[in-house]
Amino acid sequence: MDWDICKKEHIREVSTDKDKIESILKMCSVRLNFAKKQEINDETASLITENYYEIIKELLTALLLKNGLKSGNHECLISYFKKNYPNYEYEANIIYELKNMRNRINYDGFFIEKQYLIKNKMEFEHIIELLIRLTKEV
Repeated sequence: MDWDICKKEHIREVSTDKDKIESILKMCSVRLNFAKKQEINDETASLITENYYEIIKELLTALLLKNGLKSGNHECLISYFKKNYPNYEYEANIIYELKNMRNRINYDGFFIEKQYLIKNKMEFEHIIELLIRLTKEV
């Protein structure tokens, strides 16, 4: 979604809440540890993939919150990242693709093949580490 549309229709200014950001970071850490411990097979690949998306989405939420913004629209979270961190366009595109996969899982009952997750797991974890770092930067 275009950032200007997001800004106009889905983004609002809020007070920066450091406690909430820390809580989000902690929950993401718990989710990530859980995801890493799961055996990847044809039955679990979709759930683990969905979990990676949830972690990334929550980290994007924390990143916006750090900058005094809030959005309930997932595409606007990605749009914000792409607009404000142009050096990470590749990562933004991976997040967008992951969002589409997550939507197929949630709304269509789609099952991810385990090879998709095995192939992309390191990318997802790289993006998670990047978002944590960006969120913690002063």
